[in-house]
Amino acid sequence: MAYRQTERVRQRLAARHKSLIDAARAIAAEQGMDAVQIVPVADRAEIAAGTVYRYFASKSALVEALVADVADSELAAMRNAADAAPGPLSALAAAIVTFAARAVRHRRLAWAVLSEPVDAEIDRARQAFRKELVAEFEKRIVAARASGHLADTDPALAAPALTGALLEGLVGPLAPTASEKDAVRVLALFGLRGVGIVDARARGLVVQSVMPAAEAS
Repeated sequence: MAYRQTERVRQRLAARHKSLIDAARAIAAEQGMDAVQIVPVADRAEIAAGTVYRYFASKSALVEALVADVADSELAAMRNAADAAPGPLSALAAAIVTFAARAVRHRRLAWAVLSEPVDAEIDRARQAFRKELVAEFEKRIVAARASGHLADTDPALAAPALTGALLEGLVGPLAPTASEKDAVRVLALFGLRGVGIVDARARGLVVQSVMPAAEAS
């Protein structure tokens, strides 16, 4: 009996933790990272503000957990799409298109967790997310190069350049207003060309990848 009670408590605590993260995510998606404060998050989750501190020692801890949660979901989506692709070039295209489609569809949230100006403590967590994005793209570029498709591409240079181009083009302050599909198509094509895929092949890969990613995001 004691074990079952402990398990129920564990489940309740986990559910409360998730509700706080979900509330923080919703606020960031609507208003940006600066709006993620203890009281608004507590109100959104329908709990007392003081209860938040049982789960997160500070606002920074809450925001760091939010960034980590978003990173986990976005990286998982990229990996699932890439792993389901029929070959290394298709996997690279799928990773690019999936990230782009999800970022442009949830532009305010992507801006909040990856690019919005924040204090140094929170920025460290965000830089960890950026590094994971770069690592995921680098892994896909390495595989494509090993297959003989990208002989002259340096993955260590191409991956951060690709990540930067996607972020600035999709969610940065200078990103143009465009339809979701057009933004994904143009940036994905730019990225594939940039890593050394010839234009005709790049266009085919984008067409192959855009629709599944749009449906999944």
